[in-house]
Amino acid sequence: MAPHREPHPDGPDGTPDSRALVGFDLDFSAHEMLRRAQVLAALGPDWDPVEVMRGEEEAYDLLYSGLDPEQQRVYEELVAAGVLPRREGGGRAAA
Repeated sequence: MAPHREPHPDGPDGTPDSRALVGFDLDFSAHEMLRRAQVLAALGPDWDPVEVMRGEEEAYDLLYSGLDPEQQRVYEELVAAGVLPRREGGGRAAA
């Protein structure tokens, strides 16, 4: 009579179950800190985030200024659909 063997917990035949998930963690915090430091170094000491935001707002004002009637209609549809935020001046900023 053969001795009774308990099945291995990994697989019914005692072999490891290849479908079992293996967990592992990756810590990217050191890499992220290096990346941020490199970005700030590339921007340089004269970088002014407030001035950059002002410049972007001015660029958007120019982008949506001087629209012809068809462009204005499309702009209004996009604002109504929530695709674009309403700009001060209603898309009619001075160029």
